[in-house]
Amino acid sequence: MDDQLMEQVDSEISAAPAENQGEMSMIMQSSRGYVTWNDEMDKVLLDTFVEYFNKGDRGQNGWKPHVYTTAVKNVREKCNVNITKSNIDSHSETFDKHYHVISGLLSTSGFGWDWDKNKLKVDNDSLWDDYVELNLVLIVLGCFYLYILDI
Repeated sequence: MDDQLMEQVDSEISAAPAENQGEMSMIMQSSRGYVTWNDEMDKVLLDTFVEYFNKGDRGQNGWKPHVYTTAVKNVREKCNVNITKSNIDSHSETFDKHYHVISGLLSTSGFGWDWDKNKLKVDNDSLWDDYVELNLVLIVLGCFYLYILDI
């Protein structure tokens, strides 16, 4: 999605009236069901997933239906936001993408995990700069490849 379209979507979401203004702070949704996730929502969702994972409620093909029901209920109640199973599915895909990127980084020399701050650490700035430069080149080449194939 190009930057101009993203700005338009963001402005539409920001301009949307909040439900129960004054009583609850609702996360805005556009008519297409787009939800802007925040740290609190992530924590509630991940806490729910961890709880049910520990109970063995994750099958080979994903979460059991009652886990989604509970996750929707928990995020709605604790974060005062109207979300759906579809929103959770979409956000789970984002978690998966982030997991793969971080796993790849952690398997690379010079990258590690700071357990006190719960975030990625890098031995030096030039290593990070090299990583970013390489990945930008790969993104540009990938987009060019898709353009050539007319995908």
